[in-house]
Amino acid sequence: MSNDTTTGTTQESHLAAGVTQEAADLGHGNSPAAWTCVVVMLVGALVSSFAFAWANATLFWGGVIVMAIGLLLGWGMKRAGYGVGGSKLKNNGH
Repeated sequence: MSNDTTTGTTQESHLAAGVTQEAADLGHGNSPAAWTCVVVMLVGALVSSFAFAWANATLFWGGVIVMAIGLLLGWGMKRAGYGVGGSKLKNNGH
């Protein structure tokens, strides 16, 4: 069987430990949905961080709202087929 080079375990040991094949091969989240979610949430975190340093509560909560929007965008894009293994991707995210 194939070896997992990062941990030195095989797929057989994953299955023996009660981990299903689906759980063992989740991938790294390389998809348009994941990247959109992360980038938008990072922008929101950056805005909130500066607002916190400047003691600007309105801008801080605006950044928190941007982070929530990023989470919803990622979820919506995944549901639309742009997540890992989605119907609108050719490469299944790997």
